[in-house]
Amino acid sequence: MSKERLYLFDTTLRDGAQTTGVDFSLADKRRLMTVLDDLGIDYIEGGYPGANTTDTELFATRPAFKSARFTAFGMTKRAGRSVSNDPGLQAVLQSSADSICLVAKSWDYHVRVALGITNDENLEAVDQSVRAVRDTQREAMIDCEHFFDGYKGNREYALSVVKTAYDAGARWVVLCDTNGGTLPHEVDRIVSEVVKHVPGANLGIHTHNDTENAVANTLMAVRAGCRQIQGTLNGLGERCGNANMTSIIPTLLLKSEFADYFETGVTPDRLRMMTHASRVLDEILNEAPDCHAPYVGESAFATKAGIHASALLKEPETYEHVPPESVGNERRILVSKQGGRSSLVAALERLGLPTGDEANVQALFDEVKAREDAGYSYEAAEASFELLARRTLASVPRYFAVDSFRVVVERRRDAEQNLVTVSEATVKVSIAGESEPLWSTGEGNGPVNALDTALRRDLGRYQKHIENVELVDYKVRILTNTGAGGTQAVTRVLVESHDTATGARWTTVGVSPNIIDASFEALLDSINYKLLTDDARVG
Repeated sequence: MSKERLYLFDTTLRDGAQTTGVDFSLADKRRLMTVLDDLGIDYIEGGYPGANTTDTELFATRPAFKSARFTAFGMTKRAGRSVSNDPGLQAVLQSSADSICLVAKSWDYHVRVALGITNDENLEAVDQSVRAVRDTQREAMIDCEHFFDGYKGNREYALSVVKTAYDAGARWVVLCDTNGGTLPHEVDRIVSEVVKHVPGANLGIHTHNDTENAVANTLMAVRAGCRQIQGTLNGLGERCGNANMTSIIPTLLLKSEFADYFETGVTPDRLRMMTHASRVLDEILNEAPDCHAPYVGESAFATKAGIHASALLKEPETYEHVPPESVGNERRILVSKQGGRSSLVAALERLGLPTGDEANVQALFDEVKAREDAGYSYEAAEASFELLARRTLASVPRYFAVDSFRVVVERRRDAEQNLVTVSEATVKVSIAGESEPLWSTGEGNGPVNALDTALRRDLGRYQKHIENVELVDYKVRILTNTGAGGTQAVTRVLVESHDTATGARWTTVGVSPNIIDASFEALLDSINYKLLTDDARVG
């Protein structure tokens, strides 16, 4: 049986740019477009040419896409102006875009209050704008803004906007839930009515996530007849975000209710790039990935329950709704007292470490329990656990040793007589196989930052392995259930490191009554883990 084609339209570079704190550079947009094209997205909306210098420059030249259509966003012409006398529309028409998507009002309330024109004038603007795009031999689309609210307020008029755009030659007429307030059962009912007037093969869906239903609303729209899907990577977007493509696309490809009947430009092979695409966006935004994100999150296929972990390797389909590798992710077996010995064994098997020596495995399990009683936690610090396991069951080379360190925090006035606090750290390191120790100093905006700077400044022959490593997250928790309290409480520090060259991230843990000691332990584990994964040479 042949499958029906669904078309994917990514709006990350425009809708995503409306997210609070997000500002894509020209280089950011070009990098993301390459990732989206490689993934197999059909339409990549680059932005609004003429609205700002970045988008205008982006649309000055068409990118060399493999298959995606380069799409420009704009507005229908203003009432009372001709197409040729509308600067905004002309900027879009003169861009290098393959397709042009224009937003139009479909709620009569907005036509009257926001635009201040008649309903017929709005329909005329939609008709003439679509025809103007088609006159340039390019694909025309109309985003019907606030369509679902408009439909509820004035069904006949909302439908007339859709039909006017379709009759004028729009390839796609997109139904937008602009304020994100429509619920799935409403989307199903309304789209089912719209397809009686305009073919579903020409209808798209664009939802926002203000009720946490953007993905559900999108899937309901597909079931009801829409064949174009608009959304953003990681659900980026204004307010609560847009429909999340990193959830929608795997669902369409991996869930039989959709996969048996539909196909997309994202093939199963390309789907394995989904986690990578999600994390490229996080890297561009300088944000830590959402570890609990469906499909692509670090914890999406993680378990620490002992009974689950022991069965997971034998019957993964029982506990994983899709294979993690199908979306480029991986299974994680978390180690903790709660998980029990079976979780530990499963984690060791995943790492390729020997589990046949019962005494050694039991010794490691006892060590983990003792360390957790002292305040350690390995659920989020898998790099530290791997180092501990390899030291117990196999071996970890002694790359270097820290003979001593010192941190000085000084509050003083700078040259402009401003009161500042400066931290300076000095570290003495002995490198394996070298007779003379190395001394390094570093300044930072705090004692931990200063220590990190000093430690990474000079590791001799190992420096090449850590030159792209940076500390990207630092979490401190004061533990009062370990026999001490108040200022004598134990401190747990989690450090997340990032290799900017490979994109790899890992987390390490340190515990001590002294926050500096705990931080330094986590920093040492971070560097040792990087050297271990790089198979760095000793001596």
